[in-house]
Amino acid sequence: MTLAPATETTESGRTGTVRHFLMCRPEFFTVSYSINPWMHPEKETDTARALRQWESLRQAYESLGHTVSLIDPIEGLPDMVFAANGALVVDGRVYGARFAHPQRAAEGPAYLRWFAERGYETLEASFTNEGEGDYLTLDEMILAGTGFRTDVAAHMEAQEFLGRPVVTLRLVDPRFYHLDTALFPLDGHNVAYYPEAFSEGSRKVLRRLFPDAVIATSADAEVLGLNAVSDGRNVVVNAEATGLILELKRRGFEVVPVDLGELRKSGGGPKCCTLEIRPSREIR
Repeated sequence: MTLAPATETTESGRTGTVRHFLMCRPEFFTVSYSINPWMHPEKETDTARALRQWESLRQAYESLGHTVSLIDPIEGLPDMVFAANGALVVDGRVYGARFAHPQRAAEGPAYLRWFAERGYETLEASFTNEGEGDYLTLDEMILAGTGFRTDVAAHMEAQEFLGRPVVTLRLVDPRFYHLDTALFPLDGHNVAYYPEAFSEGSRKVLRRLFPDAVIATSADAEVLGLNAVSDGRNVVVNAEATGLILELKRRGFEVVPVDLGELRKSGGGPKCCTLEIRPSREIR
C-alpha cells in the first residue's frame, strides 16, 4: 500500500506530526519464559518471521516520514524488541525503566545507557515501572498505568522529573497488564481505550477526561488492537482489530494495518515495539 506522509492533512482536517522512534531488531526473540498471559513457552516461535514482521513495521514508520533510530539487541534478552518498555522520554528527558520481572531487568540499564551516551538527561528510576508500557503522553498530561507492573510511587517520581501532570489509571484485567495494551492516544487530546481493562474509578476518570474517546470492543482488545501508534493522522494498528479500524476510519484517521502475529506471542504489538523520543519543548 502507498502511505501518505504524516504532515499531510486529511479531508477531516487531521494533520499528523513527524515523530522520532527508537526500535530494537528482534534478532534474539523467542518465548522462553512466561511473565504474562500471552506467553506460552511450549509453543514454537519463529524468529525469522518475527524479524520480517518487525521490518515491515519499521518500513511503515519510515514511509510515513518518521525517523527510526535503532538500539542494538542483546543476546539473552528476547523481549528487548519491545522498546516501549525501556524508558519514557518527554521534553528530551529520559526516565528509566525498572522492570518488575528479573528476566527483563537488564533491559532498563541498556536503554538508559543508549540515551546517556547520546547526551540526554537521564534518571535511573527508584521505583518499579516499565516505561511507555505504562506511561502514555498527551499534550498536557501523562496517563500512567498501575495494577500489575508499575508502582504508583513511580508515577510521582516521573511527574517530579518530567514536570508534567501524571494521571493514575488502575488496570484490573491481567491480559491487559500494561496501559499500552488497553489504551492509546489518538492525538494530543484524545484516546481510544477498552473500558473493561480498568477499575470503575479509572473508567470514570477516562469518561471525564475524554468524553469523545473511541471505545474499543473486547474483540479488538483481545487481538491487542489498542497497542497502536498514532501520529495524529495515521494510526499503525494490528490488522486483526477490524472493528477498531472501521471506527478509526469513520473518525477521519488514515489506518495502516500491520501483521505482528509472531511478536504477539509475547504480548507485543506496534506500540510495544516503539519508544517515542520526544524532543524538548518550550514551557510557557
